[in-house]
Order: sequence, then structure tokens, then C-alpha cells
Amino acid sequence: MSETTQVVVVGGGYAGVMAANRLSGRDDVAVTLVNAQPAFVERIRLHQRVAGSHDAVVDYREVLGSTVRLEVATVERIDATGRRLVLAGGRTLAYDYLVYAVGSASAVPTVPGAAEHAYPLASLEEADRLAPELAAAGPGARVTVVGAGPSGIETASELAEQGRTVTLVAGDLAGPYLHPKGRLAVLDELGRLGVTVVQGPGALVTAVTADAVQLADGRDMPSDVTIWTAGFAVPDLAARSGLSTDAAGRLLTDETLTSVDDERIVAAGDAAAPSDLPYRMSCQAAGQLGGAAADTVLARLAGAAPAPAAVGFLGQCLSLGRGAGLFQFANRGDVPVRAFLGGRLGARAGAWLKELVCRSTVKQLTWEARRPGVLRYPAFVGDPRRREVLRRSTAEPHDVVAAA
Repeated sequence: MSETTQVVVVGGGYAGVMAANRLSGRDDVAVTLVNAQPAFVERIRLHQRVAGSHDAVVDYREVLGSTVRLEVATVERIDATGRRLVLAGGRTLAYDYLVYAVGSASAVPTVPGAAEHAYPLASLEEADRLAPELAAAGPGARVTVVGAGPSGIETASELAEQGRTVTLVAGDLAGPYLHPKGRLAVLDELGRLGVTVVQGPGALVTAVTADAVQLADGRDMPSDVTIWTAGFAVPDLAARSGLSTDAAGRLLTDETLTSVDDERIVAAGDAAAPSDLPYRMSCQAAGQLGGAAADTVLARLAGAAPAPAAVGFLGQCLSLGRGAGLFQFANRGDVPVRAFLGGRLGARAGAWLKELVCRSTVKQLTWEARRPGVLRYPAFVGDPRRREVLRRSTAEPHDVVAAA
């Protein structure tokens, strides 16, 4: 190993930027961030980019530490044996340690016609393909949003607030993460905005055409623009490189986020599967995992044993247009509780909190860039239920699935 340790972070989202900034705190570590985009994308604002209320991008100079080198490139393969990345075009980039933070993207839909006729919304490129289609369709166009997780709910709300005719096709249940009380508050606000919510056993999409969405119960719903927010997937870079992954393609790691194949590779964010029990895909988890991945590398450089990642959740925050929002509180294990901020009395407070969350998520990255290590989470924020599941998986392997 050279006197200066070369650490390469693949992926410039919430987890990757947090990891790169944390690592930049050591003078004997040279950090390179490899990302396909030249600017930081606020994924939690992509629905706003489509609606025109925010551009959802931030200059990397605002969120990256001054010593972090940005390499705008696409990684084709990880050569773990040679400790190098093979970039598009054939160039290579050597590393001593690698942080795998490639994030997630829209899952390729298997529903007939969806890939051809529906517009996904999980990346900047997808948002920029959708926006002109909405503009060309005109304000009177019938818009159908398929998928009623956070992305679907926020997109439907944002467009309906502009006066568009929006139908949200939720499948079995709208807002499946939410507590029933929080879900009712969201449905009330969607109704106030004029969104038609279709949910239940018959509301599964069976086909998409250029001008309609077909449901399992036989309904044929006219749709001028169909937006697909049903599901996320991770890039196949790890699997393509011969590294061990879970069934969804996430890099398999131990609780210190170290690859089960190579201690020089650590993972963070949506594409990490610690102990084959991945955390919910979210910027809330990504920031914590990014810092923890960097801490694992720094511990090894110091000759110390890395600590297990400690990730805790507060809940889920939703924007419901610009004037309303909801924060669903959860316990540390990411299980929603009865308490929420929103509803008829707290909708504006929920909107204010959602905007605060969006701004503070970026602000935290800038804090870490200026003072690496400032955003540390104590071990007690971790989920005690996770520790119990892991303990049982060691003692009783056959009970893991049931316990999880």
C-alpha cells in the first residue's frame, strides 16, 4: 500500500457523499468520488422537478469536502483481485479501499406495456423525460400515477395541486408503510387535492397502453400520461463483478458493512445488505450508513476493529403538495406508531417539516464536508429488534425469516 491510502467511493448520492466527506478528514487518505452525474441529485425532490417547483440538483462544490476529487464516469466492473475499477471507455482507477454506494433506480416493470408506455421517476434523467411529456399533454391531460409509496403519493399530490386530473393507482393499499391513522390523514388530503385513489385487490395493474391503464378487476382507465413509481431496484454492478449479493442484487456485508468477500470493500445506502437484512431504502438510512461505512475504513486504517453500524429511524415524511405534508413517526426499528404530524390541523406543519427535512439532508452533507466526523450517531440509536434477530440467526438459523 502506498503512503497515501487511496479510497474510491462509487456513487454520489446521500450515502456516497457522506462517506466521502467523512473519509476526507484524514490527511493521509486521498478520496475520489465516482459518479455518472456531474451534480448532486436530491432524489427526494424529483417530483418537484417534474412539477417545476424545485430543480432538485445541487452543485457538488456545495456538498463535497474540498479535498475530495470528483470523477464523472460510469463504472463498468469492480476488479476486486486487482483492486481497481474498470470505467466506461476502458480506463481504470486503482483503490486501496472501495466504498460501494451505488444507490437504487427504478425497477424494470414486468407488467405488459409498462416499460413502453409508462414513465418511471427515480432519477434525474427520468424526471427530465417526464416533464416535457406532461407539458406537451397540457393541463387538462388525465395523469395516472401507478404505485402509492412515498414517490407516488408525493408526485400525485404535487401534480394535483397544479390543477391536473390525477388518479393514483395504489394496488392493495395506499401508503403501505403508514400507520392506519396516518394513512387516513394522507387519503383525506389527497381527496382534498382532487386525487382519485384506486386501491384494493382489484387495483393491481395488469397492462399499460399508450392511452390507458388496465386493472385486475377489468377496469380500463383512460390515461394520457402514466407515471410508474412501483418499485426500486439496485444496479447489478456487484453481481456483474462476481461479488456476493442478496436476491435483489445488494452487496452482502457483515454488520460493519464490510463485504463478505473482501475486507477492502464496504457498502452503504440502498445497495447494501448487512447480514442479508437490508434497511429500508431511504435517505434517512443512507446518510447513517455512509458515515458508518467510512468509519469502518477509518478504523481499519487505525488498526482497530470496526464497530457495527448503528442505524435508527424516526419515521417517514411526505409532502402533499406545497401546502401540506405528513410526518409518520416510527420506533427505532422503523415500525410506524400511531403518532403523526399532519391531518387537518397539522397539514401546514407537516409541509414545513418536510421542507425542513429536505433542506437539512443537504445541509448535513455540507456540515460533514467542513468538519468530517461531526455527524456521528451513538450505538443506542440502533434497532434493538435487529440485534435480537441477528442473535437468533446465530443460535437458530431456521428462525431468521420468521423473526425478520
